[in-house]
Amino acid sequence: MENYTFNSFILQVEGLYVKDSAMYPVFFLLLFFYLFIMIVNVGIIVLIFIDKNLHQPMYLLFCSMTFNDILGNSVVLPHVLVNILLPPSERLISYIECVVQAFISHIFGTTTHTVLMIMAFDRYVAICNPLRYAAIMTKAMLIKLTVSAWGTSLVLVGILLGLTIRLNRCRTLIANLYCDNASLFKLSCESVVINNIYGLTFTAVLFSASIGSIVITYTKITIVCLTSKSKSLNKKALKTCSTHLFVFMIMFVCGMVNIVLHRFPQFTNERKIFVILFHIIPGSLNPIIYGVPASLQPLIG
Repeated sequence: MENYTFNSFILQVEGLYVKDSAMYPVFFLLLFFYLFIMIVNVGIIVLIFIDKNLHQPMYLLFCSMTFNDILGNSVVLPHVLVNILLPPSERLISYIECVVQAFISHIFGTTTHTVLMIMAFDRYVAICNPLRYAAIMTKAMLIKLTVSAWGTSLVLVGILLGLTIRLNRCRTLIANLYCDNASLFKLSCESVVINNIYGLTFTAVLFSASIGSIVITYTKITIVCLTSKSKSLNKKALKTCSTHLFVFMIMFVCGMVNIVLHRFPQFTNERKIFVILFHIIPGSLNPIIYGVPASLQPLIG
């Protein structure tokens, strides 16, 4: 008969399975990505705030994404790095720390979608209504959009984790790289039907809104470009929208694969790889895609 430990305040994290021969190469590779993400994202935020030429809605919205990348990777990657060097029996975390980690990791994933949605709106206004751009994307509108993106994430994720922490726990193993909502409610021996219903609804609504906003805005942008004879407009649209769409597709694919593979325990290792990619690829590419043009603009202008 299986032994249960009820409501233990110390949990064990499964972490990443790495062969002894690959332990240090994997550790230093992830450490490189983490340091790169931290340095370039902090650098981009500093650059945007000190250069008044970059105090434009597009770059200020990008600061939200950059801060989100810093927050999400700071919560996840250091924990993963430490656990790589520890034997499985010593990969421990307190329940409170685990809940905080799960909360911030879900805020990271949700805010990635909401920020990309308002950035798509910004590109739509800039390309389809360039003469009214300054009147529409005012400082007040920028604040409203930013607060909406983060506020929506906080409310949705707060409910998500609130439904989980109400459950009694009878297991102690987090079957993941780090703590997330699914791994937490799987610790319970109670019914998690409500958790599954809300989680699936939450995911469906978020993805539908995210994909829907991208499809609508980019369809309208495409129509404007096709009906316009302005080469400069088409070039601007291609430059700004292709990079935005590229980041969205990478984030969407990695996030979707992670959600799907969570339902198939036999693909645990593959899911963990996509979890890492979901964090390090956008966090590494966003500063290059959006930040390099920002850093060159003062030189060009």
